[in-house]
Amino acid sequence: MTMGDINMTNATAATKNQQFQYDHSLDVMQQQQGGSKCFDDDGRLKRTGTVWTASAHIITAVIGSGVLSLAWAIAQLGWIAGPTVMFLFAFVIYYTSCLLADCYRTGDNVTGKRNYTYMDAVSTNLGGSKTKLCGIIQYINLFGVAIGYTIAASISMVAIKRSNCFHASGHDNPCLTSSTPYMIIFGVSEIIFSQIPDFDQISWLSMVAAVMSFTYSGIGMGLGIAKVAENGKFRGSLTGISIGTVTQTQKIWRSLQALGNIAFAYSYSIILIEIQDTLRSPPSEAKTMKKASLVSVSTTTIFYMLCGCMGYAAFGDMAPGNLLTGFGFYNPYWLLDIANIAIVIHLVGAYQVYCQPLFAFIEKWAATKWPKSDFINKNYQVPFPGCRPYNLNLFRLVWRTVFVILTTVISMLLPFFNDVVGILGAFGFWPLTVYFPVEMYISHRKIPKWSSKWVCLQILSAACLVISIAAAAGSVAGVITDLKVYRPFV
Repeated sequence: MTMGDINMTNATAATKNQQFQYDHSLDVMQQQQGGSKCFDDDGRLKRTGTVWTASAHIITAVIGSGVLSLAWAIAQLGWIAGPTVMFLFAFVIYYTSCLLADCYRTGDNVTGKRNYTYMDAVSTNLGGSKTKLCGIIQYINLFGVAIGYTIAASISMVAIKRSNCFHASGHDNPCLTSSTPYMIIFGVSEIIFSQIPDFDQISWLSMVAAVMSFTYSGIGMGLGIAKVAENGKFRGSLTGISIGTVTQTQKIWRSLQALGNIAFAYSYSIILIEIQDTLRSPPSEAKTMKKASLVSVSTTTIFYMLCGCMGYAAFGDMAPGNLLTGFGFYNPYWLLDIANIAIVIHLVGAYQVYCQPLFAFIEKWAATKWPKSDFINKNYQVPFPGCRPYNLNLFRLVWRTVFVILTTVISMLLPFFNDVVGILGAFGFWPLTVYFPVEMYISHRKIPKWSSKWVCLQILSAACLVISIAAAAGSVAGVITDLKVYRPFV
């Protein structure tokens, strides 16, 4: 290499360095002005979420195992109260979701400071002991949802096994199958998927799960319509399951439990802020989130009405607790298998949508508590052929694995689908879906005490509290009844 070549190389390098410094300075200026191509207004990487990705996340979270219990819930309430309660829950969920979406940013909805999690929003708007209370309720509820989804997934896997058994040996064979091995299989798959580092990287899993939810909901609805056509009439009554099929006391407890089941079927407020934090801006995240909530709640309500009502019309008082696994349907068995496979795939994704915020909270807390610990904070690059290296974090590996194992073991001890779903719905509905969003909105908008809007919001909150207490009582009564005859791990 000649001296001229060296000088030319040095000059080129200097030019590139100047260009890099210029580009970096320009990007910093743009970032400060809120216009960076790579960073958001808070210095974090640019978000890419849209109304459609947010809708997919919500649908993945909402159209889950809850839809399968709706025929049973409507059977307890009847043709008048059942659909009416579903519409009321849909309205309340949508309305409080809009209130919550407005609390994503502190101050201005476009330029205000972002709250990255549900707890951040509560801390900013309410603060003090309410933040701790919210955290306890939210994360216990997320933990409970993980248990509920593990139970639901194992029930669907057992249903596939029994469906094929019935097809091979006839309906007289009880084809009894333990759910324990299938819970373990689901738990192992969740240990693997739980190593996905954060919420923003599971949008593809939500898309797949959303497609699966429409698949099995559509199959359940179609089988219900076919059963009604076969019967030649709509079964059921205006007031629900008749006395004689159940006792008066059982009817009361079951009706209350049905409220919890419907509440659970609609719950997603506990992860709304985390979903909203994936949305790009402009337009404002609140505006996009309200559109996504309208799209997803409208879509799920239509599906819920069709699935729940057609299931009740098909079976009447005998509507099974789980529409696709209660064996009201036996044929075509291959279609039932497809539906239950879709349920399992969907629940794999839904489990992650609900648990990622809990994972992130614990990992953030641990990193703050022990900032110098390599076990907690150090990442190790693990090469994968044809892919980018995976950042392995030992604390994330151990903590998330222990979490999944714990939820799996508890699921084995309490595999009561309808009762667990009812308890989760009742426990999380009022505080997380109604109380905190209402109180945050009042604080955020500085609504005067005893004004007409303040009074209306408090009446809404009080009414939902009464419903939650009633639903919890019915679901706990159901668990007590089931425990009297249950033998674990059998």
